[in-house]
Amino acid sequence: MIRIRLDEIMAERGWTNKFIETETGISRNTVKALVSNSNTRIDFPTLNALCNKLNLTPADIIEFTPDKE
Repeated sequence: MIRIRLDEIMAERGWTNKFIETETGISRNTVKALVSNSNTRIDFPTLNALCNKLNLTPADIIEFTPDKE
């Protein structure tokens, strides 16, 4: 399973959705989808903005857990 950890990062650092939107220029709907893990993909420009503007790496943002068979 692959999931976005943005909600955890935000909680750890005290960031709000509005902060992410303002700092990165990512749309409100995209931030909301990333935070709630309701999206099925992440665009490279979005991932790049999160990494560049928030001093994160893709490994900070994306978590992989093998599926149980």
